[in-house]
Amino acid sequence: MDSNYSAIPKGSFVELQMHNEPHDFRSQQKSLLSDDGNRVNHPKVIDDFDDLNDDDDDDVDTDLDVDVDLDDYTLVLSKPNTGSGVSGAVFNLTTTIIGAGIMALPAIMKVLGLVLGIFLIILIGILSEISVEMLIRFAVSCKARSYGEVVQIAMGRTARVLSEICIIVNNAGVLIVYLIIMGDVMSGSVRHIGVFDQWLGHGFWDHRKLLVLVVMVVFLAPLCVLDRIDSLSMTSAASVALAVVFVVVCFAVAFIKLIEGKIEAPRMSPDFGSKMAILDLLVVIPIMTNAYVCHFNVQPIYNELEGRSPQKMNQVGRITTVLCVVVYASTAISGYLLFGKDTEGDVLTNFDRNLGIRFSTALNYIVRVGYILHLVLVFPVIHFSLRQTVDNLVFEGSAPLTESKKRSLTLTVVLLVLIYIGSTMIPNIWTAFKFTGATTAVSLGFTFPALIALRISQQEESMSLSRVEKFLSWLMLILAVIVSIAGIIGNIYTIQSSSE
Repeated sequence: MDSNYSAIPKGSFVELQMHNEPHDFRSQQKSLLSDDGNRVNHPKVIDDFDDLNDDDDDDVDTDLDVDVDLDDYTLVLSKPNTGSGVSGAVFNLTTTIIGAGIMALPAIMKVLGLVLGIFLIILIGILSEISVEMLIRFAVSCKARSYGEVVQIAMGRTARVLSEICIIVNNAGVLIVYLIIMGDVMSGSVRHIGVFDQWLGHGFWDHRKLLVLVVMVVFLAPLCVLDRIDSLSMTSAASVALAVVFVVVCFAVAFIKLIEGKIEAPRMSPDFGSKMAILDLLVVIPIMTNAYVCHFNVQPIYNELEGRSPQKMNQVGRITTVLCVVVYASTAISGYLLFGKDTEGDVLTNFDRNLGIRFSTALNYIVRVGYILHLVLVFPVIHFSLRQTVDNLVFEGSAPLTESKKRSLTLTVVLLVLIYIGSTMIPNIWTAFKFTGATTAVSLGFTFPALIALRISQQEESMSLSRVEKFLSWLMLILAVIVSIAGIIGNIYTIQSSSE
């Protein structure tokens, strides 16, 4: 019998999925996956696929024992998944979380006090992990391959566009913060001396904008052009190791000074004694929520997880959460104990002074230079999701970035230029975190995941939530709204007070 069908390559498999399958909420769309697991939406591919389904339908039907309508199925061709393992996924997810946000934690502890500060670090970490598990559960059930896709399935296209704008604003803001920190540490600021000033004295080599530009071109750009997130597993592992070095040094120095009696008694509870103190309290809680936002990278990491399953990704999320809670709590406590009321919004800048112990100068260099290297390795992981989201929003329906090197390179260059310009215009990381924390970070980490769970569970009985899950979803949603409103009000009053 003559046929236009071609043999499937050895090592691949065919998965036939019913279009009316209850778990596939996008069953009305024909879908074809490329060998690397990316969805192919290119019109040429879709046309070819349609032609394939149209040819020889009669011949196929006569060879089947049962009456089967091939139009009820979706053909999925793929190779066995050979992505990153659990450890690589943990490193990538941990790197997404532990970035510049850790630098603001000691200042947050100064405002909240040790007891409330530690409690919120643990609580927000747990809630964030729950929201990640909900996101994975419904994304997998809906066959979604990105954050935006699962939002669209639950709430429509408008909500998807809004979520993608939140990802773009949040990630761009985070990357701008990274460059600000690099500039603060290397060239110094008004109140602090930079590493290059200490090493070489003043000169053209410590010019802030020039230094940041050199770092971006020489170190960041080569990593940002990589088109698969599992390619960054090794750099993510190195970045986590550098973050751990930072935490260990801070904790060791704080412990030594505590034993020697050189540390002032820390504040244990928030200060409600003045209007400004209350405004600071409203501002720092949204900043705390910013510290755990990784949801935009959860789906790309899951897509490239070897032998992926929701249970395996939940394991990745739980390991990551425990690691991040320990790192965050250690950094917040030790940083606040070291510098007390003088703790800066970017605690890294505090390490230009004598720590009051032996080898203070060497430890200062290890902390500052080590964390700059950490940020260099974190930068491409956050940039990856930023570029993917911009591509999904601007070039919807085009071939995947992995198949269009020219578009991928162009997007990378444009985004890096805009991020660099932003870093020269925003004064400090506290300003950036105040606004992203109260808006995009809360939305991505809690508002959208809670709405996804509540909406899809209503649409599909098989995906219904238990009473506990429904309670947690509503709790996250209500807390997210309260934190957003309080943070925005606090930011507005803080700006007005500063202008006066």
